[in-house]
Amino acid sequence: MSSRSLASRNLNFLFHRPRVISNEFTTPPFQALYSTHIVGDKPILVRDFIHSALYHPKHGYFSQRSRSVGVLERSIKFNQLEGRKAYINHLDKVYKQSDTSWFTPVELFKPWYAHGIAEAIMRTANLSVPLKIYEIGGGSGTCAKGIMDYIMLNAPARVYNSLTYTSVEISPSLAEIQKETVGEVRSHLSKFKVECRDAADRSGWRDVEQQPCWVIMLEVLDNLPHDLIYSENQVLPWKEVWVEKQQDRKTLSELYKPLQDPLIKRCVEVMELDSNQSVSKVSSIWSKVFPKPRRCWLPTGCLKLLEVLHDALPKMSLIASDFSYLPDVSIPGERAPLVSTKKDGRSSDYKSYLEAKGDADIFFPTDFSLLERMDHYCSGWLKPHQNKSSKQGKKRRTLVLDTSSFMEEFGLPSKTRTKDGYNPLLDDFKNTKFYLSVPTHNIK
Repeated sequence: MSSRSLASRNLNFLFHRPRVISNEFTTPPFQALYSTHIVGDKPILVRDFIHSALYHPKHGYFSQRSRSVGVLERSIKFNQLEGRKAYINHLDKVYKQSDTSWFTPVELFKPWYAHGIAEAIMRTANLSVPLKIYEIGGGSGTCAKGIMDYIMLNAPARVYNSLTYTSVEISPSLAEIQKETVGEVRSHLSKFKVECRDAADRSGWRDVEQQPCWVIMLEVLDNLPHDLIYSENQVLPWKEVWVEKQQDRKTLSELYKPLQDPLIKRCVEVMELDSNQSVSKVSSIWSKVFPKPRRCWLPTGCLKLLEVLHDALPKMSLIASDFSYLPDVSIPGERAPLVSTKKDGRSSDYKSYLEAKGDADIFFPTDFSLLERMDHYCSGWLKPHQNKSSKQGKKRRTLVLDTSSFMEEFGLPSKTRTKDGYNPLLDDFKNTKFYLSVPTHNIK
């Protein structure tokens, strides 16, 4: 997988930061060497290229950049700010004072963001059994501490005393920061642990966990490796995209092969489960008149992670939050990513994912409808070629909410409101959503 650092960019900053779009792909020599070193002599799948660019233990964007995920020294006092302009100015000042790439929403709105998630868990969990929480990619530990604080203060003592909170973190540097953050409250330490590993590696989960538990993934899906499929037109079948070195050994190019990778084939199956046949016929006729190439990004990293989680934690409840769309994407293809780097306080976006050389974040929008289908598919309820009329009832109950709707339901929006009524948590995060998924026994 690819866990955290798996943090998100602050959305307000994403929309309002100065943006510099490069017209040329100029990079220092050491970066070019690293980029071609990722690929080696044999072609690799796009997901493996992205994984290396983000998580290579020596050169990956997240593995060596613990400062890419910012930590605020103190919570923002929103009720002391006049309004939107004062909030933007405050953010600009914070970013200039820090060498961090971004602050996550859970950091910007601490402790209230984490408290909203904790309240959602408290309302839904069976508190008669010990509460087990897993967080995939815990960033700086702010979410873990906020949730544990909330449970300590608002739940019965027995719930807090029997709580276990496990962070599954791929970055060793972030794992250490998490321990320090949570350790600010001494009583949390006996209930919290960090497992520095890849959450999508089934062997790390050991035996199947038969007890109910919660899994939290905040801004994780956007940084999971994706694959890319390509077709010369709307009629011809998909081909999987590989990355290879060109003859000069310094630049990279794409190679197209027939679909053969099992993970890609499963993801395509799930993607096409809900296809409308009548729409497909119209599209097919239109494509013969106006043929054009197709490119589609597949969340294969998400599918692999969900397969592992459902196998290891069959009674898990899931809370995930991420981007539902991204602005100013110039890379072609459905669900295409932003590839963004930051230097001297200014952000710039590459026009090709092949330009990511360990110096750039690669983050994708989440198709929440597809996420729901993958969730049901991995839980064993939704299978390809299954007669829809034979479905016996959902194994999972799912809900997609805008961030503002989620926080109005479970959080305390008054805590992030400025003097004039402007609320950045509710007003600025229009391109993020929450996905909630809980098991149900509604199977007849």
